[in-house]
Amino acid sequence: MPNPSRPRAVVLTATAVLLSSLVAGCGEGSRDEDLTAQKLNWRNCPAPSSSEGGGDAPSPLPDGGKWECATLRAPLDWNAPRGETIGVALIRARASGAENRRIGSLLFNFGGPGGSGVTALPAFGEDYATLRTRYDLVSFDPRGVGRSAGVRCENDRQLDAYFQQDATPDDAAERGSFLDSTRKFNAACEKKSKKMLPHVRTTDAARDMDLMRQVLGDEKLHYFGISYGTELGGVYAHLFPENVGRAVFDAVVDPTQTPERSALGQARGFQLALDNYAEDCTSKAEDCPVGDTPQDVEDRITALLKALDGRPIPGVFPRELTQTAATGGIAQSLYSKDFWGYLTEGLDQAYGGDGRILMLLSDSLNGRNENGEYSNIVAANVSVNCADDRPRYSVTQVERRLPEFRAASPVFGDFLAWGMVGCTDWAVPGAADRPDVSAAGSAPILVVGNTGDPATPYEGARRMADALGKGVGVELTYKGQGHGAYDSKNPCVRAAVDGYLLDGRVPAAGTVCS
Repeated sequence: MPNPSRPRAVVLTATAVLLSSLVAGCGEGSRDEDLTAQKLNWRNCPAPSSSEGGGDAPSPLPDGGKWECATLRAPLDWNAPRGETIGVALIRARASGAENRRIGSLLFNFGGPGGSGVTALPAFGEDYATLRTRYDLVSFDPRGVGRSAGVRCENDRQLDAYFQQDATPDDAAERGSFLDSTRKFNAACEKKSKKMLPHVRTTDAARDMDLMRQVLGDEKLHYFGISYGTELGGVYAHLFPENVGRAVFDAVVDPTQTPERSALGQARGFQLALDNYAEDCTSKAEDCPVGDTPQDVEDRITALLKALDGRPIPGVFPRELTQTAATGGIAQSLYSKDFWGYLTEGLDQAYGGDGRILMLLSDSLNGRNENGEYSNIVAANVSVNCADDRPRYSVTQVERRLPEFRAASPVFGDFLAWGMVGCTDWAVPGAADRPDVSAAGSAPILVVGNTGDPATPYEGARRMADALGKGVGVELTYKGQGHGAYDSKNPCVRAAVDGYLLDGRVPAAGTVCS
């Protein structure tokens, strides 16, 4: 299960000429060149590359506003800023309001790590129409993602097998197969992307963002970070506190946790979301087709996963729905309450021997499109996490912690515990035990936590606000469901976020929306 991310099926098309002009490769930058003085060549956006998920070019906004794309040149190695460069893919929609009301650019990161901002921003564009009245909306593929020198590991056929593997081994033979599959994936990453792997840390992406700020002509960086985007924003604020403008963190990553504690928190978060789903399904007037009581719903899910461990059922032909794929599909459906209906339908069909819906949900989580092509979201996710996180976990450590993970979640515990070995054989050492987000001297940062968030549990918002520092982190609570708060369209959340970003009104710390 990738770390918190919100990949959407986005249909982005253009000519081969435009496509080739935007592909982000590596090249030699002049050692005398000042990259902050570069001029961006904004043009109509091409179709997204396979690394970004494929599809059609973004449609115009409802008011006729157009999406424009460009490529920023950034140092491959920020320790050698006048050496080799890479291209970082950008997308924007110009502000819709009067020029004298324009504040500047509002930069978005939608999470992952590994999510393509170039495809995500058009998917969410209408949600940010109010913010666009005073900002150019801007997003990007972070380095290693999509078109920004995207990391590649295994091919589509190999990834199909990788995501079908038994990711919760029960005996020595299954454990050996699982570890062998993980080692092969990591070796493929090193073979195909060796040059990029040391340079995809969150600190590198944060430095890219400050270069964007300067090239876009903004004195301050105005920022909207979601999920992993909150960690990226926190790292930026730590590195460049004096450059922070108006910033909002939504669906907040807990910066105080080691990877082990973060995985355990996710187990609890997804279990809470599953509990809430089961309660919702069985509390309605009509019958819940997947259980009579919340406990019955969860018992049947547990029984389904156990059965699939030994006998998969038909999924998306010719693939079968395995225990691993079903677990991923269930997790994907818990990212938003809007997906709960798909989960009910998918479970109902799976109980009848049809695994198609759960497999489609799992494909969405893993970045697989209907043509069988994978984006590089998982490759980038693993690459960034392993470059960021210093701890490396052994099989013995995982087995020792399994009881605690299982207690946290009978459904997701094993899955998330075994995921801790993903970086064990990684080619690049991790940078730190946890990110440093202390940002003394920064402007206030609005930190929005959702009490029902499965992927970034609510407690992380308070810890992020505290870690940013006194007078910097301002916490707001949303009593809701799903991953994130702003896209719930809750009027209270919208008023608080819009009021700060548009008018500079900082809500009172501890504000609660429900």
